[in-house]
Amino acid sequence: MASTVIIRFGEFTLKGKNRSFFENTLVNVIRRRMKAFPDVEVQHASGRVILKLNGTPFGQVAGVIDTVFGLSSYSPAELCAADADAIRETALAVMKSLSPPPATFKVKVRRAHKGFPLTSMEMNHVVGRHVLVNMPGLKVDLHNPDVELNVEIRDNGAYVFCETFQAQGGFPLGTNGRAMLLLSGGIDSPVAGFLAMRRGLHVEAVHFHSFPYTSERAKQKVVELAERLAVYSDGMTLHMVPFADIQTRLKQLGNEKLLVTMVRRAMMRITNRLAERHNCRAIVTGESLGQVASQTLASLAAIERAADLPVLRPLIMMDKQEIIRIAEKIGTFPISIQPYEDCCTLFVPKSPATNPNIAVVERIERRADWMEEEIEKAVGQTETIRVGDPSGAGRKEESVAGYF
Repeated sequence: MASTVIIRFGEFTLKGKNRSFFENTLVNVIRRRMKAFPDVEVQHASGRVILKLNGTPFGQVAGVIDTVFGLSSYSPAELCAADADAIRETALAVMKSLSPPPATFKVKVRRAHKGFPLTSMEMNHVVGRHVLVNMPGLKVDLHNPDVELNVEIRDNGAYVFCETFQAQGGFPLGTNGRAMLLLSGGIDSPVAGFLAMRRGLHVEAVHFHSFPYTSERAKQKVVELAERLAVYSDGMTLHMVPFADIQTRLKQLGNEKLLVTMVRRAMMRITNRLAERHNCRAIVTGESLGQVASQTLASLAAIERAADLPVLRPLIMMDKQEIIRIAEKIGTFPISIQPYEDCCTLFVPKSPATNPNIAVVERIERRADWMEEEIEKAVGQTETIRVGDPSGAGRKEESVAGYF
């Protein structure tokens, strides 16, 4: 049973004087997401957001809450008057509604309304005694109870609940700036995008395609990944960059071992320019240290030097199984493993350099007097699309919260 939902803020509450900015931003995000449920009322209380469900199923609302960054937890609750008799009757009704019935319980009262005549400890006894008398066989266990019966007494009433769900945590979307995500069709980069958004970054995505060497279905796969990530934001902007000409001409320079390094440096240059045009202040990649030849420390350093903006790598110290586990949780994994090649799989040498000499790379690039023109051409021909519906979050049973 639940007539309301109590939502608690996350770690940004430690931000001191900036707390109100983070809170107001997050409340606005929740209001936008709850437009999918016209009967739900959103109220901003001290340190909380309260949702009055007005008949809307909790499971549907929970599916949306689980897509909002910056929340620590939430609880479905029954609201009653801030009166001792009303509280104990509501507490009993909540306990009797549990299925299967618990064998043990404990009561935890939080008295946020300091004008309430009884202390938290006194209310613990009032509520606990009433439940015990009316539920024969139920016992108190203060250390490891089957159910923790919570009562939160506030100025506008008392909230009674037994369940608390972990939310996504992190920071409200966009409160830490904007960044451009290098989104391939693989497993890693969507996870990096998710983690970047979770830290409060508003993320746009850029994808490099090599049509006709790669198929239209490969492009559609990336659109689907962006749509999945857009569930956690108010939609997502995706920039599709034609890259076949640059890849082909880089291959013609003749240094096979350094081809991967030069290709990725060209990607960095293009991404840097797109990021600056769209007011992004960083580049996000899905690189993980040592995973492939282009992700050794020497390779990462050589590639990063092609960008002026900071390069953020959320996955840098994760192993593949950790990354896959998150990809499965957020729903990108089944899309990523679809068998459609992206541009990164083209022209890959048998033995790519793992310790590229940056001086040699730059000397070869100086021979490519066409590079600047081709980069500007690719930027100019970039197709920009908007994907995702922020209200399409799914049901509670499809929730991905609680991973972190």
